Amino acid sequence: MAQMLAITILVLILFIGEIVSIRTRAWIPSIFISGVLFLLGYWTFFPADIVAIAGVPPVVATLLIYLLITNMGTLLSVSELKAQWRTILIALAGIAGIVAFLFGIAMFIFDFETVVVAIPPLVGGVVSALIMSEGAEAAGYPTLAVFAIVIYVMQGFAGYPLTSVMLKREGRNLLTKYRNNELHERKLVEDQPPNPDGEIREPKMFARMPDKYNTDFFKFFRLAFVGYLAYLVSTLAAPVVEISPFVLCLLFGVIARSVGFLERHPLQKANAFGFAIMGLLLFIFDGLKNATPSMMLEIIYPLVVCIALGVIGMYVFSFIMGKLLKVSKEMAFAVSLTALYGFPADYIITVEVINALTKDKREREVLMSHMLPPMLVAGFITVTIVSVILAGIFVGFL
Repeated sequence: MAQMLAITILVLILFIGEIVSIRTRAWIPSIFISGVLFLLGYWTFFPADIVAIAGVPPVVATLLIYLLITNMGTLLSVSELKAQWRTILIALAGIAGIVAFLFGIAMFIFDFETVVVAIPPLVGGVVSALIMSEGAEAAGYPTLAVFAIVIYVMQGFAGYPLTSVMLKREGRNLLTKYRNNELHERKLVEDQPPNPDGEIREPKMFARMPDKYNTDFFKFFRLAFVGYLAYLVSTLAAPVVEISPFVLCLLFGVIARSVGFLERHPLQKANAFGFAIMGLLLFIFDGLKNATPSMMLEIIYPLVVCIALGVIGMYVFSFIMGKLLKVSKEMAFAVSLTALYGFPADYIITVEVINALTKDKREREVLMSHMLPPMLVAGFITVTIVSVILAGIFVGFL
């Protein structure tokens, strides 16, 4: 397949997903439709390496992950993370629900190894799925090695529509309050006052530098440098403790924004965010090439049961924690559901829902200020951090 044909087909699939999302007012998320189309493509005429042919091999995808996670860290701050302590507790409660229901119920249906392999990928990240897959292969469980990857690939199909439903309900409630003057835009703790000329100068560390020198390449340089620092610290710490460089990218992005080395959303300001998201989505869907029809039939029963039990456990525990912390059951469940997909789906679904709920720019800003920060924080806590920690512990049980 020619490279330009491959990229044309793949981008068309992403576009079709967006059309369906727009037409259904985000009731059917674009990521869900795109995932189904990718799966059908791999089962029919797609080359197995179509994403690499299109120009997004793993090495490019890894670069985009470094840049995007560092970039997403700039949307948060140390003060914002402190402000989102309720979100973090609810997200952790959701994970506890997954672990409790799978160990408490699934253990009576499947063997111990199946449950152990299922939990870390179900909580999120590709890293945890790979750790469990390799661990199962090394322990002599080839089917479970495949199961770890497929459960990671398929879990989002349960999470995407459920999250969309919960966020739409939450968004409608917030809009009603805002239109009744009972809700205002939530200001981030670190928001700074504008300069006398009415503009907020970012990054603060380079505030005296003329704007003409703050070029796209300078933004890329600073973003790449922060990503490299995260990689370097991860490498240096490896002999003592295993720390995912992507976890550090998030942390370093938060710190770099807080000290003024990076501005908020540098990729967007460098006109590269859309391209980076496209590349990352193609890399995520590339994982579907391993989910063959015969393989899906073999593991469909444990796959469905484990995901269903995980979602139920997540809802019960997040509902209880939300009640205790006075957070709506819709937002609490949406926050815990980020464990099923993480970034960038948490960002994309939230923005899609908000855009579907209102066309008014001010209302969108209000919804964004209340809904996006908890979704981003929860996604990073569950997928980027906790899932890797769980995998490191659970792989020792095999």
